[in-house]
Amino acid sequence: MEITAEEGVLGPLLLARGAIDRSAAHRGDAEWLRRTWADPATRVVVVDDGRALVRRRGGEVGLVLLSSAEAPEGERYLLGLDADGTAYFAVAAPLAETARGGLAAGALALPGAVALPEGEPVAAGLRQAGALLADLDAGLLVHAVALEAWHSTHEFCPRCGSRTETRAGGHMRICPGDGSQHFPRVDPAVIMLVHDEADRCLLARGPQWPQGRMSVLAGFVEPGESLEHAVIREVAEEVGVSVVAPRYLGSQPWPFPRSLMLGFFARATSTELVPDAEEIAEARWFSRTELRAALESGELRLPPSVSIARRLIETWYGEELAGDW
Repeated sequence: MEITAEEGVLGPLLLARGAIDRSAAHRGDAEWLRRTWADPATRVVVVDDGRALVRRRGGEVGLVLLSSAEAPEGERYLLGLDADGTAYFAVAAPLAETARGGLAAGALALPGAVALPEGEPVAAGLRQAGALLADLDAGLLVHAVALEAWHSTHEFCPRCGSRTETRAGGHMRICPGDGSQHFPRVDPAVIMLVHDEADRCLLARGPQWPQGRMSVLAGFVEPGESLEHAVIREVAEEVGVSVVAPRYLGSQPWPFPRSLMLGFFARATSTELVPDAEEIAEARWFSRTELRAALESGELRLPPSVSIARRLIETWYGEELAGDW
């Protein structure tokens, strides 16, 4: 299959959106942070184990944003400033405390992506609400979730074991014992749609997934490895297929807990499938006709629309598809 530049454009990825300036220049200014936090116009999203409160009003879903006076105690992270100069912070704190501050206790029930009740705040993660939020809120939640996940696993210095302290508006931790600085970690992972000369795409299922749930291949980039080499190596390791010409198409943060997914197309020069049983339970080639038939029959379900995997598949197919996990 010949892929043109137009076909290779993934368009806006749902977790790669944002509408604020991250304001890195202000992170080290303790007085600015104090003054901005105290500003009544400042807005705060409370994040708890990757979830925040969201609310449906009319046809729109948005984050429940509090003033700093309403926010519970917890670690604070500066998220940035919008075009009007409004500052946004995240606070890592139990959502139950937020509910006790006046929000409905029913907010603590985790909903499905389309089960948000009208008007009532509910707790949801990016998988449930990411596709429903507008650009500003989607960007805020991705940033907040990623920072919370990093801080929760980096409380202690890896060099001396001392408890580290938060600095730079939540974008650094410093060790009081040895003075070392530690910054949020991002793990690059390649995710690739493999296609062959017969214009088929390759989908696979992990051993932990139920029958019928399939996606494209993916894997982490190893130390000292380029993205292109990671694509070639991962495909060979997972399904025994040789590929050439990896073509980068776009990237999306995936803070589960800290990945950056880098999307590629790659052309197969062999088609015999030899899955690695530890990573792949099933792998199949699909023509467009076979893919649509499998989706319509319910035999196959694709990754959710919030994922870059779904966008890679739909870009190859040529239009949007139905059949989420």
